[in-house]
Amino acid sequence: MAEIERPLVALVGGDSLLAREIRELLSEAKPAPRVELISAAADNSTVLAKEEDEAVVMSPLSAESLEGARVAFLAGSPASSRRTFKTNPEGGPVLIDLGGALEDQPSARLRAPSAEAARPEPSAIQVIAHPAAIAITRLFATLAQLGTIRRAIVHVFEPASERGQRGLDELQQQTVSSLSFQKLKTDIYDAQAAFNVLARYGEEAMEPLASISERLERHLASLLSGYPSIPMPSLRLVQVPVFHGHSFSVWIEFEENPGAGAIARRLNDAGFDVRPEEPPTNVGIAGQTGLAVGAIELDQNSPRACWLWMVADNLRLAAENAVAVAREAF
Repeated sequence: MAEIERPLVALVGGDSLLAREIRELLSEAKPAPRVELISAAADNSTVLAKEEDEAVVMSPLSAESLEGARVAFLAGSPASSRRTFKTNPEGGPVLIDLGGALEDQPSARLRAPSAEAARPEPSAIQVIAHPAAIAITRLFATLAQLGTIRRAIVHVFEPASERGQRGLDELQQQTVSSLSFQKLKTDIYDAQAAFNVLARYGEEAMEPLASISERLERHLASLLSGYPSIPMPSLRLVQVPVFHGHSFSVWIEFEENPGAGAIARRLNDAGFDVRPEEPPTNVGIAGQTGLAVGAIELDQNSPRACWLWMVADNLRLAAENAVAVAREAF
């Protein structure tokens, strides 16, 4: 029996949080593709990283390291994504950008296979939508099947893992330092993120929270454009002192309120993990696929509206959509 050819994929930023999720998902494929781990380091050096007591060798970023790959996942820093774009040889792999660094390129297409109304035309640059935009679009597209949505408000609670390993490390350091009354490290947030809720970062933050919020709104508007009957909700992005998982507080007003029971049944039928007794948490969803919903309640002050709570593993959601895009090229 002839051996099935295993496609080659490149993974730039092979030791990042997103890269680990992608590698786990790819390992479950049959057949599992061959994966070339590429360093996101700016000095183009070979990197020897330690992961779960095992040595992981990552090749330097070059045209040679990308050659032969069908797709290249860009899971490192925005700077490494831009370097990959410049390095990618003619006829090189399709670039799947998970950080949004290449979305301004004319050939870039915003992607979210689990939430798209229609698949866009093929392109050499595929940008994965912000995971919160994917989750909100899936929720609204499902609820719109119950009746016309008039208005909606969504509070998005952003975890530290959206800032990568450095964001996690800074939150951890701040947590320990706060308890021991030591100086806080503020390279990423330029503010105290530990034991705190932030409506904005400090002026010298690595990236302003306002810029992240604008990207989320832009991606959500693009995805919802495929569903003309769904209005763009009002959004508020808030940084919270949690390590993993997005949480969403959602208020939706319908033309005619279908009721909490009908909402729960529709979401359950659509594959959501509906938890009527105990609302889901960002801790409980870590490492899991899908969207979990609970605390579905009528708004006592607005007869047409309902509240609900939703959580999602942000890294897993982004990685799953990136791998789904990659399958299109296999």
